[in-house]
Amino acid sequence: MSRSHIKRLMMPRSWPLTRKTNIWAQKPNPAGHPLEMCMPLGILLRDILEVAHNMREAKRILQSRKVLVDGKVETNRSRGVGIMDVLTVGNKNYRCVIDTNGKLRYRLISKKEASTKICKIIGKTTIKGGETQINLHDGRNIIESDPSKYNVGDSLIISLPDQKISKHLQNKEGSLAFLTGGSHIGEIAVIGSLDIKRSSKPNETLFEDFGTISDYVFVIDKESYIPKEAES
Repeated sequence: MSRSHIKRLMMPRSWPLTRKTNIWAQKPNPAGHPLEMCMPLGILLRDILEVAHNMREAKRILQSRKVLVDGKVETNRSRGVGIMDVLTVGNKNYRCVIDTNGKLRYRLISKKEASTKICKIIGKTTIKGGETQINLHDGRNIIESDPSKYNVGDSLIISLPDQKISKHLQNKEGSLAFLTGGSHIGEIAVIGSLDIKRSSKPNETLFEDFGTISDYVFVIDKESYIPKEAES
């Protein structure tokens, strides 16, 4: 059971679930997102979006092929949906973000907003044939003929589901950033400067009143790209 489930007491703190109501929780399949930055579809449908009363109903909803992740039909209840992913259930669209309490939130967005996604560049790899593959934070890879203009830490706006690059957002002074970790998690701030370390220490990004390691910095296009919590 431990291969497909984890004990609720041991689940990531980012999951907005109660810990003592049940013993086990569904574990997301290994994918592009780290365990603490995604949740499995089955739990999302049952416990977060509450469109299913139990896991059997969640499976039926998935089998109806009306659930999409990043514009592609998904039927696996263990599929992890993580930061910046677009989840479509019927005619409703959601984007995964993280709030100021460090909890994953799946917030409503428009159909137009659901047609694009921001991805952070976390690496570049040279593959067979001398081509360069750009590695993105959600596990996807894009082969680019001119990779020199893209740097690790930059962001790309891609169209869904064909993942064509529509805009390049540079990680530089004056860029807008969404913070996915640290004491300022879930906040949006303007980058002041970059502190590149010439050692094994992580690079830092400095803002007006604070600084954080660059791994927590996610460059975005505009503040409205991060959906706000719906007013009750």
